[in-house]
Parts: sequence; C-alpha cells; structure tokens
Amino acid sequence: MRVRSRRSILTEPDAALAPRVPGNVLRVSHGELAVYVAPAAGGRLYQVAFEGRDWLATYAAGHAGAISWGCFPMVPWAGRVRGGRFRFRGRDHRLPVTLGAHAIHGTGYDSPWSVVAHAPDRIELGIELPHDDRWPFGGSARQVIAVSERRLALTLAVRAGEEAMPAVVGWHPWFLKPDALQFVPDGCYPRDAEGIATPTLAAPPAGPWDDCFRNARPVVLERGAHALRLESDCPYWVVYDEPRHATCVEPQSGPPDAFNSGLAGVLEPGAERVSTFTWSWSRLPPTPAGSRRRDAASQRDDPEC
Repeated sequence: MRVRSRRSILTEPDAALAPRVPGNVLRVSHGELAVYVAPAAGGRLYQVAFEGRDWLATYAAGHAGAISWGCFPMVPWAGRVRGGRFRFRGRDHRLPVTLGAHAIHGTGYDSPWSVVAHAPDRIELGIELPHDDRWPFGGSARQVIAVSERRLALTLAVRAGEEAMPAVVGWHPWFLKPDALQFVPDGCYPRDAEGIATPTLAAPPAGPWDDCFRNARPVVLERGAHALRLESDCPYWVVYDEPRHATCVEPQSGPPDAFNSGLAGVLEPGAERVSTFTWSWSRLPPTPAGSRRRDAASQRDDPEC
C-alpha cells in the first residue's frame, strides 16, 4: 500500500499506518445522537451519527491505518516531533520514528484504553502512558465522552507521574468530506521543507491545507441539512483537507513539534492538564432554489463566517 500527499510518500513499514482494527465497540447515546467508541483501538470514536447520518470516515479498506480513521486522542504529544528528537530540562530524548522521518501523534492513539465507567450517555476511559523508549516519562491520561441533546462533549486530560514532562494533547477527527467549511483563523504557522509547522505566525495561505493555525473561533462543517459547530479551549488547530473523502479538523493544546519550538506545556510531577472539545449540531436554513452554499475557499474570505 502506498499513500501519496504533500505529507510525503509513505510505505507499509511506517508504524502509524499499520492497520488498527476497531475491536469491541461501545455505544453512548442521547435522542438522535449516537457515539460509538473503540477502547482497544486507541480509545477512539469509531463513529458518530446524528439523525441517522454518519459524520466520521471510519475503519474501512484503504483507510485502516492507526492514524487514518475515526477520531482519536493525541497524547502525550500531537502532530510530529521532528526526527523523534527533543531536549527537555537538559536531557536529550529520542522517540521511535513512526511516520516518515518523525514521531507522530503520541502513543495513546495506538494503545488500548481501559473502560473506567460506562453509562448510557457517558463513557470514561483511562490509560497508563509508557515509561520506556516510546515515552521516557510515564504519566497517565483519561478521557470522558459524554452526549446530551444535539451535543457531544469530549474531555482529554494528561497527568505527569513522578517526573516532570512536556505535554501536548489534542484530537484527530476524520470527518466525512463536508459540503462547506467555515473556518476563519487568526494566523498560520508556515510549514518548512520537511512539512512541519514553524513557530512564526503568518497570514493563512490559500487551500488546500495541511497546516497548523492559531484559532479562537468556532469551526463549522456543513453536510446535507445539518451544521456541526466545533469548539475547543485549545488555541492551535490543524486542518487537513487534501483527501477527497475526508477533512480533518484537529484542536491541539500546542502546535506540531511543540517539544522543539518551546510551545509545549510542562507538567510538574503529579500535575494535570485538561482540554475540551465540543460538537454541536443544528439544522441549516433551506437553500434558495437555484443557489448553492459557498465553498470552503469563499468562507475563508468572509469575516462574518
């Protein structure tokens, strides 16, 4: 199997692209909203359905890799760590290279999570982070996935163990390709020759995107008769809309390669960082006959979006 994009040319040996089967899938629901969770497959959302419509590109032939489907948590880092190398408090560390020449998306997305609690409308998952070559600091993480009327609330927390550690968390949802994307970021972190975000903020480029943005506004995806409003307390958002079948909209507490840019959070022993990500659905007004909704490019140029 070969996957080609601006991210690079990737081949089977890349661990992050190895197939990750869903395993046992659990359900939480409220009214017309149903969320299916795969704890063994990185504690990810297998599918999210609202009023009978699926919103995620899920596990399927051609999209079976560990970083290629559903909505998975990124912990204890998000995006790439350049070359798998970073320095923290005077010590050099090297992580396993998992995609191309870099380490990507943490360890949580490719590890089984334990079910701590499961109610009809809420599930809590937990995981002990590695304390070995995959991640030298240990620690733990937990997730809460809760549904209510037209709303999905995701909470992701990471806690340091006996050692201080850098930490970045986030979510990586593969949304089925929307009809329109409303996204008006404050700026973009330009990618360098290796495709990794640099720490100097610049004006957002024209799409298609595989970029990290600074963003404080809700992001809205339109599909069919519905709008999905995404909000997070994370200030960094990666948008990857190059694939024809899906668009990724990824809130993160730090940008890619934050361990090397100085933009990662630091947790002292026993300290915890908690981030949130909410999805809210509404119905779109009818589209007048003979017209069509604006595409993503026109949305980006409209300050009222």
